[in-house]
Amino acid sequence: MAESPLGIQTSALRPGHPDFLDLPWHLSVVAWEGVSPRLERMPVGLSRHPVVFVNYGGRLYACKELPPDIATKEYELLRRMEELRLPVVTPVGYVQVRHQEEEAGVLITRYLDYSLPYHYLFKQPDLARYRDHLMDALAGLLVQLHLAGVYWGDCSLSNTLYRRDAGALQAYLVDAETAEVHGELSTQLRAHDLEIMEENVYGALVDLAAMASLPADFPVNDVGVEIRRRYEALWHEVTRTETVTPEERFRIRDRIRALNALGFSVEEVELTAVQGGERLRLRAFVADRSFHRDLLQNLTGLDAEETQAQQMINEIQELRATLSQKENRSMPLSAAAYRWLNEFYLPIISRLQPLADKNSQPAELYCQLLEHKWYLSERAGRDVGHRAALEDFMRLLSRRAGRRTRG
Repeated sequence: MAESPLGIQTSALRPGHPDFLDLPWHLSVVAWEGVSPRLERMPVGLSRHPVVFVNYGGRLYACKELPPDIATKEYELLRRMEELRLPVVTPVGYVQVRHQEEEAGVLITRYLDYSLPYHYLFKQPDLARYRDHLMDALAGLLVQLHLAGVYWGDCSLSNTLYRRDAGALQAYLVDAETAEVHGELSTQLRAHDLEIMEENVYGALVDLAAMASLPADFPVNDVGVEIRRRYEALWHEVTRTETVTPEERFRIRDRIRALNALGFSVEEVELTAVQGGERLRLRAFVADRSFHRDLLQNLTGLDAEETQAQQMINEIQELRATLSQKENRSMPLSAAAYRWLNEFYLPIISRLQPLADKNSQPAELYCQLLEHKWYLSERAGRDVGHRAALEDFMRLLSRRAGRRTRG
């Protein structure tokens, strides 16, 4: 795009999104307040560069201003990581503009719906139970990046957003300015990423402690160390090799299932003869961490986080077994998924959503119902069923809605 009266010199935008031409590009994004009616106030973590959010028909986009060459580089890096199916924000495009005599770049990304910045998880009392899950989420994100050959270079709590995932959290990378994509990541680069992570996590928590946002006895020094420990345990589990005999080929299937249970899809299994061919060295290569998510989407069209999808796939499998026994025939998984979607998920969500907080993701809402059903069943000593759990959960949501209204 040639330079326009709007101040735009160059732009690259992916199809399926607005053209953003009605934004005041002749001004720095820090001066858009009061000028553009599209601005929305959203929670944002600490950033080296100014970030604003714009609303197009209910779809939110983040606009981050930074030097033109860095904006282009980060856009291309996010595109590459998206192709590798990594949990990153969706890159939409970049714009190069001129403000008076200075040039600037603006990276545009799709806002991650239903997400939370880390400081919300520490400042909101009702989210305190997620703090432990944050460590697993950040460790898991680093493992995924490193398996794909990505060196982050600035892993921090501020550069990450979190989505609730069936009582746990899923971490998403939102800042890739310092990232590099390699064919394979060296041990040295992985170690350096972990060192940076520990330092940045410590610094962020010290800042929260200074603002009295943490309990007085909160172990600020231990969090980064614990994230590293969880990272190393998961990395070992995913990348380890084991030796099997030709008679133990069932262990290949067991290894694949164990990785699937962790959410990883297995791309390839390598078997190498050792000890004169009497034993085989088994190594599995993982592709991504979306095994259940992909399966659920293929069966139902629903988009969910990995742990949410795992819980829903378990329900579909249980329904399949029940129907197969009841009808005395083998029920295809796809048929069970169709029944589950139309007889359970969609009717339940249609009743829950009007009572829930507007930021409640449908899949997470359904998993909350499943957790509530488990709680009621444990208390009753029997399976109370979806209907009773739904009615009780709706009463709980109604009380919460009433408190929000009064507040």
